[in-house]
Amino acid sequence: MRATALIAVNVFRESVRDKVLYNLVAFAILLIGASYLIGQLTAGQDVKIIKDLGLAATSVFGLFIAIFIGIGLVSKEVEKRSIYSLLAKPINRRQLVLGKYAGLLLTLAVNLSVMAVALYAVLAYMGWGASPHLVQAWERPAVDPLLLRAFFLTFVELSIVTAIALFFSTFSTPLLSAALTFGFFIAGRFSADLRNFDQAVESKVAAGFARALYWVLPNLASFDVRSQVVHGDPVSGGYMLLMTSYGALYIAALLVIATVVFSRRDFK
Repeated sequence: MRATALIAVNVFRESVRDKVLYNLVAFAILLIGASYLIGQLTAGQDVKIIKDLGLAATSVFGLFIAIFIGIGLVSKEVEKRSIYSLLAKPINRRQLVLGKYAGLLLTLAVNLSVMAVALYAVLAYMGWGASPHLVQAWERPAVDPLLLRAFFLTFVELSIVTAIALFFSTFSTPLLSAALTFGFFIAGRFSADLRNFDQAVESKVAAGFARALYWVLPNLASFDVRSQVVHGDPVSGGYMLLMTSYGALYIAALLVIATVVFSRRDFK
């Protein structure tokens, strides 16, 4: 357990030093700030637009962080030949995989927190400068605690994407891992459509294959509650618990498979 924690801290430190990571976060914060200017063009809908664009920017740039840093967790060690010195230490491959995943989760959580603070700062400024009449017209307050539920589910979704990236990085090249992870993300966002694929095609083989994919791919669209939060619709605690449990089980399965694949890999 101590070895896993040390690896996680080391991964976090390396990620913090990465200039690409800083650029992504800075650009996301700028986009959140720019949403304020865009919101000024639509009187009465400015807060909704800022919330929508802010949450979208967090999701998109969080995805970039999860993929482009996640795929390098293992492949970078192999390319630099530093994997041999790591495996020579009193740690096993399971600890290495889990430690690197935990380190990236910590990195992801910190960066999402920074983006959340930036969005809340913009919204707080909006609420501070708005007239009482305009504030009464808003469905939800500018600094809405409900946004935290959207941020949390985004974190769970990106945690799944990170596990997918880590899984592919255990046996594939960085470029192919990035392509496969992004493909899984897109497919996961539209996996619900595969359930009724048999109504669009006549082939039973194609319908059966689509149904199998539906059960294998993660249903990432269910983690997107941006529309509900922006329009003030409630996101129940039961739904939060259900999606968190689903994400945890999917991540656990991916990490088990990734550990098995990495344990059997020959680095000669």
